[in-house]
Amino acid sequence: MDFIQDAVSGFAGWIWGVPLLILLIGGGLFFMVYSRFMPFLYFKHAILVLLGKYDEKDKEGQISHYEALSTALAATVGMGNISGVAVAITMGGPGAIFWMWVSAFFGIATKFFTCTLAVMYRGRDSEGEVRGGPMYVITEGLGQKWRPLAVFFCIFALVGALPIFQANQLTAALNTVLGPNIGYDPANSFTFLGAQISYASLTIGAILTVLVSTVIFGGIKKIGKVAARMVPSMVVLYFILVVYILLQNVGEIPGIFAAILDEAFTGSAILGGGVGAVIIVGAKRAAFSNEAGIGTAPMVHGDTKTDEPVREGLVAMLGPAIDTLLVCTLTALVILGTGVYEEFVGAEDTGLLGVTLTLKAFNAAIPGVGGYLLGLCILVFAVSSLLSYSYYGVKCMSFMFGAKRGDLYNYIYIGTIILGAVTSLGFVVNLIDSGFALMAIPTMISAIILAPKAWAASQDYFARLKRGDFKR
Repeated sequence: MDFIQDAVSGFAGWIWGVPLLILLIGGGLFFMVYSRFMPFLYFKHAILVLLGKYDEKDKEGQISHYEALSTALAATVGMGNISGVAVAITMGGPGAIFWMWVSAFFGIATKFFTCTLAVMYRGRDSEGEVRGGPMYVITEGLGQKWRPLAVFFCIFALVGALPIFQANQLTAALNTVLGPNIGYDPANSFTFLGAQISYASLTIGAILTVLVSTVIFGGIKKIGKVAARMVPSMVVLYFILVVYILLQNVGEIPGIFAAILDEAFTGSAILGGGVGAVIIVGAKRAAFSNEAGIGTAPMVHGDTKTDEPVREGLVAMLGPAIDTLLVCTLTALVILGTGVYEEFVGAEDTGLLGVTLTLKAFNAAIPGVGGYLLGLCILVFAVSSLLSYSYYGVKCMSFMFGAKRGDLYNYIYIGTIILGAVTSLGFVVNLIDSGFALMAIPTMISAIILAPKAWAASQDYFARLKRGDFKR
């Protein structure tokens, strides 16, 4: 078991090197400059599209603009923002947050291009249903000779879409909120393959498996409807809790921003390395937070009921702004503002902290009930994330082996929920980081090659919008 964990950790560290950072951050910068910052001028229009003003219910596709963004956000807003930020801070210090912002800012342009292309170059599965995603962008936009690159994406998406991070952090949260101690009590655990496994974690994993199974076999339409109902209310509750905490520490906020900016260029990664390591930590956690350039979101946005690709690109670009620039920043301010982070700087045997650190911050700021309220948010966010990620794997399995076999992935998926619940956070983070890194390569390569097509469609759409062709 230790050998596997060491191998995965080593690979994750190697793959997330300078070339991948250039591909993701440099690619986002390219999209931003290439589009002359044009998508940034249409945030108001993007919101109107999101609110349904331009919905086209008679068009081909599976879900509405709102359901598409809700489903994509369900996979990002929540565990990526609540736990992912804590992971970023414990690995890279406050400075990692700055590089999350940079990645997200460029990610807005990346999301616009990748999701516009996901609708422009939709294909059909073996059942004749219209589908979108990087694999179809590659085969429909670049041609069948590029199919090996599409298969490459799908293979590693089966890994990146695994529910192990969400299951791991939800289990940690419930153990922290409901249990008297963080960690494993030998009297309430057992040893399997050299690892100590808590009976409580195993039980939580089994319950999650049953809950998730009742929804994911219903397909994207059912997932989209459930996510559309679950996510907004919890975002509002989380936002209220965070604002309440920040108002208690409002005088410290300027100092927190100053520390983030200072350590972004002068700090050192807590778990090893210098400023370069801080940048890598920030980029990795931003990629997990908003998935810009990874390729998961285009699989959802590509299924929207519309024949205007640019509209969905505009809706999709709202994702990084919401989940990283807004929600992640709020989480970081709570963790840094309450001072709980400082307890672990230089401490021995602390390990990699995720959601437990955020829970400590909420308990410190709202004694007695803070942990329970955050636990409720985590429960909903984690379950909604578990629902969304299943669809990514099903879609990739369908592309490679046919639509009738796509649901086979769900059996693998629900089986690994228990694995995620009982394994270590370090192994989970490194495995998902590895999958995401390999998914980003075909996603970004195809998007960069096809960028002129997306930009031509954008110019045409914005010209028609200015003429008033879309008045409702």
